[in-house]
Amino acid sequence: MAQEAEDDGAQTFLLTAGEAEATVGYKLRLAQILAFRAFEEKLSDRGRAPRYLGLLAIIRNHPGQPQSRLAEAVALRRSSLVTILDILAGEGLVERRPVRGDRRSNGIWLTKMGSRVVDELLAESRRHDAMLTEGLSQEEVGAALRALDRMILNMRNAEGG
Repeated sequence: MAQEAEDDGAQTFLLTAGEAEATVGYKLRLAQILAFRAFEEKLSDRGRAPRYLGLLAIIRNHPGQPQSRLAEAVALRRSSLVTILDILAGEGLVERRPVRGDRRSNGIWLTKMGSRVVDELLAESRRHDAMLTEGLSQEEVGAALRALDRMILNMRNAEGG
């Protein structure tokens, strides 16, 4: 079964995934890809920061957290997060500082530039959310957020964390 889509006024038919179209996982992944691609394309002049807005927002809300806690918060392996933090540090958005009382551990903080970038990206994210939820009532948006929160909790519980 094909879905109709409009492309510059002309009708085209999108290829569909058959039975996968009826699964939440498939729909979540497709929505995530489309949403992030559109968000990143709007902000292509911002380096890689738009891709990591969630992580940057967590760092802003919880400055000084060790990398292990941040990895847990964004559901990444620690080794993957190290690479991302290296990128963000290279772009001048975050910095590592020693944690008081634990010489083996570094905490992660936003730089002044990182804080400014997060503010700008969050403003754009709110505009992007308005586009994503166009045509939905506040109740529908709230229900979608609650359903997503529940799915995230289910996945964290299934992983044992």
